[in-house]
Amino acid sequence: MRYDSEHKARTRGRVLGEAAQAIRVGGIAGVSVAEVMGRAGLTHGGFYAHFKSKDDLIAEAIQYMFEERYARYFEQIDKQDPSGALGGFIDSYLSMRHRDAPDRGCPIPSLSPEATRMPEAARTRFVAGITRLIEVLSGLVDRLGIGDAETVASSVLAELVGAMALARTVEDRDRAERLLDASRNALQRRLGLTATEASSEVAGGEGSATREAR
Repeated sequence: MRYDSEHKARTRGRVLGEAAQAIRVGGIAGVSVAEVMGRAGLTHGGFYAHFKSKDDLIAEAIQYMFEERYARYFEQIDKQDPSGALGGFIDSYLSMRHRDAPDRGCPIPSLSPEATRMPEAARTRFVAGITRLIEVLSGLVDRLGIGDAETVASSVLAELVGAMALARTVEDRDRAERLLDASRNALQRRLGLTATEASSEVAGGEGSATREAR
């Protein structure tokens, strides 16, 4: 039976979704092509109709993770007030909801420890995803009138990722929440944001841009 291009794209997307889930749960080393294909409802033999190799699958799955989390956020960011957009991003990134959902959240905290051991193509996609996110955050920082926007945005992302990674290692939920709150408040003060601005962006009409960060 012959399938159209849309069917092939949907099938490929399903495989990428399963591969992304496998990477988040067990790391890159734990990815099994046969298991990924099986969870996608496909045979192992159909793998090469979509990907050149396991390394190709991993690289594409990493790109898929960033697109799944941030594509709509990137599309809408220019339409938003920079203070509310950046405050909302920080607020939702450093939330307990994000902390408790490593399988659905930003891929950077989960994958950073594996970056140096990634296949070259996967590492390239991972770095590209980080670079794109920094570019978007840099644009918001620049629109706020803060100088050296790229450096500031890189520093902000580093603190977000570090705080989230640390909070996920803390078993005590109250302690983890205090850690996230402290980092959020420090970033808000540093960037001249207020808790009211950040909270209102999340609470009022939470759109896809805010959800993507969670």
